[in-house]
Amino acid sequence: MKYTFRPNVWLTLATVLMLGLCVKLGMWQYDKADTRRRLQTQLNTRLSEPAVSLPAKITALESWRYKQVKFIGKYDTRYQLLIDNQVQNTVAGYHVLTPMQVEGSDTYVLVNRGWVARTAASVGEAPRQPTIGTPMGSQQIEGDIALPANKFFTMDTPPTTDGEWQPVWQNLDMMRYAKSVPFKVQPFVVRLNSKSNAGGFVRSWSTPGERVNMHLGYAYQWFGFALTLLVIYIVLNIKKVER
Repeated sequence: MKYTFRPNVWLTLATVLMLGLCVKLGMWQYDKADTRRRLQTQLNTRLSEPAVSLPAKITALESWRYKQVKFIGKYDTRYQLLIDNQVQNTVAGYHVLTPMQVEGSDTYVLVNRGWVARTAASVGEAPRQPTIGTPMGSQQIEGDIALPANKFFTMDTPPTTDGEWQPVWQNLDMMRYAKSVPFKVQPFVVRLNSKSNAGGFVRSWSTPGERVNMHLGYAYQWFGFALTLLVIYIVLNIKKVER
């Protein structure tokens, strides 16, 4: 009994397309894992460096990612943000981002003061916004620079400076925020140091390395799908030769 490999044209085309898709998705996840590894290395290096005075303007933003900075300023809670869907030890809450006017400047910086829990609401009611206490007067800020993502999907309704400020946002869109406030704001966020007393909350910041294994797992899954598809293709196209 003999067998021969006789591939079907349409099955071959479909397999090639699916193989390409699986490999591409696998490489995409692998690249994301590699990017997070590099960012984690950068973060570890920055944490060992002393804080430097925040310059008046930063142009090469990427070179300042995770850099430790310090400055003095005053909080302005009128345009404070509560970034929703932030989880801490399985409890849902918000990250509190308060704009701060830098001393001796008309420029503001968004300071991430940390996480607060959602205020419990009655059944059927939307969660109430928590009461956020903010220290008055000049504050000494020390923390690291975080660069918010610039690509995400959101269904938020853009707030306007003409009406009442809506503090609860699903994502931090710096371009949207800059257009919504009546002052100049730097295009980054300073995450308040965990030892600072300048009005901080829970500051257990996530790190890039936390999701490396997750992305690698997804990558291996897609590569596994590609290998399985290839084996199925070969088996389906092996035909018995009738004598």
